[in-house]
Amino acid sequence: MTYIEPAPIKDKENPLESMMQRFDKAVELLGISEEMYYILKVPARQVTVGLPITMDNGRIKVFEGHRVIHSNILGPAKGGIRFDPAVNIDEVRALAAWMTWKCAVVDIPYGGAKGGIACNPREMSAGEMERLMRAYTVAMLDVFGPDRDIPAPDMGTGPREMAWLMDEYSKAKGMTVNAVVTGKPLVLGGSLGRTEATGRGVMVSAMAGMDKLKINPYKATAAIQGFGNVGSHAAILLHERGVKVVAISDISGAYYNENGIDIEGAIKYRDLNRGTLENFPGAEKITNEQLLTLDVDVLVPAAKEDVITHDNASFIQAKMIVEGANGPTSASADDIINEKGILVVPDILANAGGVTVSYFEWVQNRMGYKWNLDRINRRSDRIMKDSFDKVFLTSQQFNVPMRIAAYIVAIKKVADTYKFRGGY
Repeated sequence: MTYIEPAPIKDKENPLESMMQRFDKAVELLGISEEMYYILKVPARQVTVGLPITMDNGRIKVFEGHRVIHSNILGPAKGGIRFDPAVNIDEVRALAAWMTWKCAVVDIPYGGAKGGIACNPREMSAGEMERLMRAYTVAMLDVFGPDRDIPAPDMGTGPREMAWLMDEYSKAKGMTVNAVVTGKPLVLGGSLGRTEATGRGVMVSAMAGMDKLKINPYKATAAIQGFGNVGSHAAILLHERGVKVVAISDISGAYYNENGIDIEGAIKYRDLNRGTLENFPGAEKITNEQLLTLDVDVLVPAAKEDVITHDNASFIQAKMIVEGANGPTSASADDIINEKGILVVPDILANAGGVTVSYFEWVQNRMGYKWNLDRINRRSDRIMKDSFDKVFLTSQQFNVPMRIAAYIVAIKKVADTYKFRGGY
């Protein structure tokens, strides 16, 4: 299925500024030196390219593509490639930094990177998408590499696009290099469990949070904003563990049923309805904004950045927010959310299940050996649960929200690693 995201809200705040505000708070609490601050802050490499592509009508159109390597201190850089009209360098920088902290917080030996091309994949043919991805790969041949920078799918891309990237890179190297990218089709070295990995990590984080709040999953309710890959898998996995999902949404709007939505039915309907929930018959139509403010135990924003802001944060009624998307809560909303006593499992922890299983895929490619699904799920669940517990303990030790605690855990790991490696 194509991953179709809900439309972003108007007047979206700068995601880079939001990330840096949290980063600055964590750095201050850790007592990081000014020199280390800039080592951790400034991206290691930024590449912007123009990609002339012959469209199906014979005309040439130039697309702008970006790749930002924020850090390679812990290991090769890791991060997805998104195809979206709103892609810009600030967004890519923020997402690259988030990947650094996300890998560090779950103790994976990767640095952070991100890539993107400003385009609208819903208006492009498969042939145009292929030419664009292959051109982008050629432009990034000196950036990508299984020991340097390992891309993956993100919004607007998927296994098909990663297969094209792997093929184009392999042609340039004169041999098959399947470890250059993760999120590939299974037959090309993709890993079992990768498709549902991010949503599974959201589920594990939600269950861990409910345990801390003494919420019985079988009496709990949840609302999930965004019903793409992450949101739909989180919904079905929470439902399987007894949580009643009362609201879901996508680009067509939000849908509410106080008795619980038939998640399997919603997924089937979406897949047969051109990838959207438009006119979904199993629930009452509401707005995305109404979904965010429902009186539920768990709210999962799994769409785009900055959907919870200072304008609507005071109306949030959920006991816990589990961030399936990158940066769904703006920095200006943090204080309001914290004053309300809402437990927030931050993005760099809650949605790290995807990069965890991507790491497993890379390991399997390097070993030339495949793991079964049960082993992958057990290992990813353990990593997510252990990481949650570490961040929760850090939040208590520093008396800070889990978001700042997650940055503390991640920043300390990267800073300590840099000190041991030494600079010049």
